[in-house]
Amino acid sequence: MSGSRVTITHVLVTLAGAIGVLWAVATLTFFAVRLIPGDPALALLGGPGSQASPEALALVRAENGLDQPLFVQYLMQLGKLATGDLGRSYALNQDVAQVILPQLVGTLTLAILSLAVAWLFSLAITIWSTRGGRIAASIGSGLDVVAAALPHFWLATSLIIVFSLWLGVLPPISTGTPAGLVLPVLALAIPLAGFLSQIMRPALLTALESPFVLSARARGESEGGVRRLHAIRHAAVPAISLTGWAFGSLISGAVVVETIFARPGLGRTLLNAVTARDVPVVIGVVMVVAVVYILVTLATDVVTRLVDPRQAEPQQAESRPAEPRPAEPRQARA
Repeated sequence: MSGSRVTITHVLVTLAGAIGVLWAVATLTFFAVRLIPGDPALALLGGPGSQASPEALALVRAENGLDQPLFVQYLMQLGKLATGDLGRSYALNQDVAQVILPQLVGTLTLAILSLAVAWLFSLAITIWSTRGGRIAASIGSGLDVVAAALPHFWLATSLIIVFSLWLGVLPPISTGTPAGLVLPVLALAIPLAGFLSQIMRPALLTALESPFVLSARARGESEGGVRRLHAIRHAAVPAISLTGWAFGSLISGAVVVETIFARPGLGRTLLNAVTARDVPVVIGVVMVVAVVYILVTLATDVVTRLVDPRQAEPQQAESRPAEPRPAEPRQARA
C-alpha cells in the first residue's frame, strides 16, 4: 500500500511540474514576442508592405482582441491553450496546428537520429579511451572537450565545406533523401557526443573498480564480457538521466541547423514566425517543443529505473517499516 502511495505521489508531482513548465513557457514566450518591435495587426493584414488603412487596422485589432490591455490578451491566450486551441497564424491565415504538425515530423526525425548517432559516438569513444591506456585516455578526453565546445553553426558550415565543396560526396542542403540527412545529423550529434562522453568516461572507470565487476572477473568472465554486461550498463545511467535535457538541446540546435541546410522543420518555422511577428505560431511551436521535452524526460526516467533498479530503492526503503532490534540478553545476577 505504501509503495502505491509513493508511486501516486510521484506521478502527481510530475504532472504538477509538467503543468508548471508549460505555464512558464507560455508566459515567457507571450511577453518575449510582445517585446519585438512591430504591430501584430500588420502581420494579420500581410505585413508592413500591405499599406493597410487605420480603419482596417482598428477592425483587425478588435476582431482578434489586440485592442485589449496586454494582461487581458495574456489571459485570453492562456484560456485558448488550456483548451488545446493554438490559435490561427497571423501571416499564413491557417490553424497553427496545421502549420506545426507537418514540420514536427521532420524535426523529430532529425533529433532522434542525432541522439542515436551521438550515443554511438560517445559509447565508441568511451570504450576505446578506457581500454587503450593513458595515451588513448588523453586523446579521448581532448576529443570530448573539443567536440562539446563546437558551435552548431560553425560545425555545420565546416561540414558543408569539407563534404560538399571539397569532396562532393554529400549534398549541402536538404534533398528529402537519406543523403541529405547525414550532414545535419552530424552537426547536431558531434557536440552532444562530446558531452555524453565526458559524463560516461568517469562513470565507466568507477564501475570497472566496483565490487560487482571484481566478482565477475573472479568468476572467469572475459574483459569484454565484463564491460559489455556489467560496467557499461552502470556507466550509462548518468548519461541516460540527462537524455531529456540532451533532446531539448537538439531541438533548440535544430533552429540553426535547419536554417543552414534549408531543411523544413520547426526551427525554420519558428524563425520565420519570429521575423513576421506571428505570435500564435511562435507560442505554438514553443509549446509543442515543451510537451515533447516533458514526454522525453518522463520516458528517460522510466528507462533509468529499468536500467538501474536501485533508483527506486530509496523510496522503498523510506516506506518500509523499521525492523525491530533484537533484545539484548540480560546479565545473570550473581
